[in-house]
Amino acid sequence: MSATIRRAVIPAAGLGSRLLPLTKATPKEMLPVGDKPVIEHTVRELVASGITDITIVVSGGKSLIQEHFRPNPALVAQLRADGKTAYADAVEEVGELSRLGHITYLDQHGPYGNGTPVLNAARNFGDEPMLVLWPDDVFVADVPRAQQLIRAYEATSCPVLALMPMEPTDSQRYGVPVVREDLGEGLLRISGLVEKPKPADAPSAYAAIGGYVITPGIVDELREQTKRWYEHRTGEIYLTDAINAYAGTRAVYGQVIQGRWFDTGNPQAYLTAQFAAALADPEYGPPLRRLAQELGDGA
Repeated sequence: MSATIRRAVIPAAGLGSRLLPLTKATPKEMLPVGDKPVIEHTVRELVASGITDITIVVSGGKSLIQEHFRPNPALVAQLRADGKTAYADAVEEVGELSRLGHITYLDQHGPYGNGTPVLNAARNFGDEPMLVLWPDDVFVADVPRAQQLIRAYEATSCPVLALMPMEPTDSQRYGVPVVREDLGEGLLRISGLVEKPKPADAPSAYAAIGGYVITPGIVDELREQTKRWYEHRTGEIYLTDAINAYAGTRAVYGQVIQGRWFDTGNPQAYLTAQFAAALADPEYGPPLRRLAQELGDGA
């Protein structure tokens, strides 16, 4: 098994139904957070963490993602000819991400569920471990979340889940890990996940959030799930089910991520992420803070 990780999968085939009608024509992955579409935040995080092979798993109606990352020399040349150097540099940099991350696209095929795009991509990865990051998460951290997960994998050579501390009352929103051992520096040995337990039944004070290191053993479990699905045609293929099955007999770890997590998968979370990004901008933040203060004073 590789000592480090160079490959990553971004499942981007979802419908974005919780954000309709906003996502009727625009993929949820292309909604802006700050001055970048949300999926660009994920791609930048991966490139900054040393990932050199990114597979984005898509479905119909997602061509805008490919257009966004595709280099556009003609547009860059026109902008430079017009003296718009800063815009030209920005467009050129986005195209460069495609080269640095060696972005490829794969159409999703198979049963519904978030494990299917992982299995689709894994067919091209052989026995290499991979990162899986969702395209509607934004992490603000001194050390990228992806890099924190890679370090945990390098220390354990086992599957790793991204974790964050949670309020007990939030347990019914997340998968909650069963913690067996605290190894320090946020690294936890876990034996599985309990999906959306009641607060009284939550096995720990952590939530599993977007971010996984997936090893070939997890992929084998996904294959078994998919085989059973074709035999019975019921249910969905969930990545967490494969992780739970694997953890029943083998080691799995969780890494508590240092940083701030913004989910953009529902209207309130998306507005929160957008608001936080705007306030953090050195140009836009000060006037927006003043506006917020004025609106608050008038309430």
